[in-house]
Amino acid sequence: MKRIFEDIAYTGAPVQNCFWNVTAPSREFQTLGADQSCDVAIVGAGFTGISAAYHLAKNGVSVILLDAETPLFGATGRNGGFCCLGGSKASDAGLDRLFGKNERLLFRQAEKEAVGLVRGLLETNAIDADTHSSGETQLAHRPKDSAEMAETKATILQNYGVEATYHPKEELMQLGLGGPFFGALTTPLGFALNPRKYATGLLEAAIENGVKVYAHSPVIKIERNPRGYDLRTPVSTLRAEKIIIATNGYSSEDLPDWMRSRFMPVQSSIILTRPLKEDELNAQGWTSDQMAYDTRKLLHYFRLLPDRRFLFGMRGGLFATQGERKMIEREIRANFNAMFPAWSGVEIEHEWYGLLCLNRSKTPYVGAIPDMPGAFAGFGYHGNGVGMGSYAGALLADLARGLVPERPYPQAMRTVPKRFPLGPYRRHLMRPLYQWMAWQDR
Repeated sequence: MKRIFEDIAYTGAPVQNCFWNVTAPSREFQTLGADQSCDVAIVGAGFTGISAAYHLAKNGVSVILLDAETPLFGATGRNGGFCCLGGSKASDAGLDRLFGKNERLLFRQAEKEAVGLVRGLLETNAIDADTHSSGETQLAHRPKDSAEMAETKATILQNYGVEATYHPKEELMQLGLGGPFFGALTTPLGFALNPRKYATGLLEAAIENGVKVYAHSPVIKIERNPRGYDLRTPVSTLRAEKIIIATNGYSSEDLPDWMRSRFMPVQSSIILTRPLKEDELNAQGWTSDQMAYDTRKLLHYFRLLPDRRFLFGMRGGLFATQGERKMIEREIRANFNAMFPAWSGVEIEHEWYGLLCLNRSKTPYVGAIPDMPGAFAGFGYHGNGVGMGSYAGALLADLARGLVPERPYPQAMRTVPKRFPLGPYRRHLMRPLYQWMAWQDR
């Protein structure tokens, strides 16, 4: 496998102190030690792969799910647990220009449906994932962002058919949203959860429906055969009529070669405090269970967990070198202390990071791999993989069965993303972009 990040990014080191690891039991899975065959082989046991496997198996398709490490190893087992609208960085104007207003509204409907899909999967499979938060709240970090929220409110109504609620600055403390914010906007769609509990529960449901799962079974080569594909691992071969590539930010450049330069993995980092006492929560003025994020382009995202730990995450970090990691660790603590000064002395008990995935199109890709009949891929959720990754998996299951999806399947998700320039060195393109975004955030 050819991957573009430093080797440590693909080891267990970044999640050695991940809080989610201790919140849900993990079972041991065998490696694919002998040759096998199935209807559909799925590479990558994260939200996309697990969802695809579940939806295929529910319809009688034989599925084998392979992971180079273990299920939930990638972003699925280490994200912030925001099941919310998103999956794209494309603006309404950009979507209108490329696809037209109707397709833009269809894409926004898909975002909404993605949240509903996860909620339905939790309910259908009786998965207790510590859900909370009534929608999501965006907090203005500048006065001008607060003033623009009235226009955003109208856009949300048009895109999603729901009324967002504007909160002026003077109401924020009463709502338990204390911090250096100038207003807020709550959209009543989405909820927060424990991502490991959700993914573990869905994986167990997939296994109960007949899905076979193998860990530590990296696919090192994909070859055509007369009836489909041979997926070769270091010790065995899996023969399948159809395949789904569901590796997102942990994809390799050559599995298949079509993936080369079509995705941009970037890092996101999270810190988690110890459980906060009531007087500490009141001192800061943050007592809300709302999942929240600010209006920065290089945004911060944060929420109070049910056990009263506070989760705080941020984008940034283009290299997994020791120097870059130290810089990010200093920056995330400095930002946390600046936004929540009453907690500047509170112990940080957990810290981890991982790779999310951007596409040059700024929208996810969910569809067929050109020139590979019976091969499909889903990737590029732009940091919103809980909902959109799960939704992509459901769409891919339909496509692998030869069906036209009944769920919204907009042109923006069907359009093949172009390759990034600079090939394996494309991360360097993000440095000036990040600098520009930081300047815009001032």
